[in-house]
Amino acid sequence: MTTVAEARTWDGALDALMGRLGSRFCRVEARRRARSYVAGLLAPLERKNGWHLAEAAGDASPDSVQDFLARMRWDADAVRDDLRAYVVEHLGDPQAVLVLDETGFVKKGTRSVGVQRQYSGTAGRIENCQIGVFLGYAGRHGHALIDRALYLPQSWAGDEERRRLAWVPEEVAFATKPKLGAAMLERALDAGVPCAWVAADSVYGADSALRQALVRRRIGYVLAVTSGQRLFPGTVSDWVEEVPADGWHRIGAGDGSKGPRLYDWAHLPFRGAPEGWDKGLLIRRRLADGDLTFYFTFAPAGTTLKELVRVAGTRWTIESAFELAKGEVGLDHYEVRSWPGWHRHITLAMVALAFLTVVRKAAIGGRGPGRLGSRPSALDRAGNPPPAPPAARPSAPKTRHRFCLVTLAKTPSAAGATLPLETPHPNR
Repeated sequence: MTTVAEARTWDGALDALMGRLGSRFCRVEARRRARSYVAGLLAPLERKNGWHLAEAAGDASPDSVQDFLARMRWDADAVRDDLRAYVVEHLGDPQAVLVLDETGFVKKGTRSVGVQRQYSGTAGRIENCQIGVFLGYAGRHGHALIDRALYLPQSWAGDEERRRLAWVPEEVAFATKPKLGAAMLERALDAGVPCAWVAADSVYGADSALRQALVRRRIGYVLAVTSGQRLFPGTVSDWVEEVPADGWHRIGAGDGSKGPRLYDWAHLPFRGAPEGWDKGLLIRRRLADGDLTFYFTFAPAGTTLKELVRVAGTRWTIESAFELAKGEVGLDHYEVRSWPGWHRHITLAMVALAFLTVVRKAAIGGRGPGRLGSRPSALDRAGNPPPAPPAARPSAPKTRHRFCLVTLAKTPSAAGATLPLETPHPNR
């Protein structure tokens, strides 16, 4: 059972985190709303949408939540930068891996910004959805999401009316997913995020511009490519014949839900690396059926096969982050349609996820916002931290979830009339 002392310590840690983000919000009301929003995302609510977050905060309607996401003046990119600094402070590791990947958000209709019928890896098929590209940070202290970008398809990028209705900034143009990923990597590296590697799937590994940018910065990579990827004098699949009989090594690539992920691995060097570095082709062979997966590698000279496999396996941490973010902090529970609304909700969900990661690390004796008591497994047993205690209200009923539920007004007053989510921004 979670103790009262532990809950109060988590509450104080959340106050400290939101305090460091406070300067990004112009008004006191926005700062308070940001704090209650993140607390709601951390609460054990069935859904983390406007109605449920408003109810957890003690509001009679979701108007204030909608106003906070759609109309209040605050900079989601500045909050993202503070989030990145927070993650580095608590999870920083010189040998960390930056992981690029995307996830889908299935939607109905055609008005949500960036939505169209497109392939979603989350659904495993073509769906009417939005696609978000994310950058994860994975080190020995834990992993979290540190950057995000909404993929804007060409059908949206060239439609001025749809852009206007969704408040897409004029400077936003069509960009491929690898280009969005490269921009996020550039932001992280320019900010001095401690890391040694980049990992990604074949969507990003096939992009030569992204690979070349990492070579110029001398950042190692293990990037998946398809079997048809060109590698002189043929394709990468042709190189399998060059692996000697004793060139395969059985190595675990991290733990999965069913135990260690064991595969056979081989590595073949090729030319083109700068002095002191090596380039090569990493090949993974599945034990059950011999299915092959290929990776381009760029690494300091002398890097072991085991280290390359470790980096390749670290790519799965971002899948874990997506699952946790959607299941625990409502990453995909939003009900906004605009460009700023999407980035604001997603950014605050990433803040909640990072806080959850840091607190869990502290609870088992790692680094974090203070040593949170002497009970290592309390957070794991609880599943997720409790919501922050609401402000005292004499008539508020107590619930077993430790947050207040209020009776919703049957007829909203004129002062509290419901505002449409997509009204024009008063400051635009």
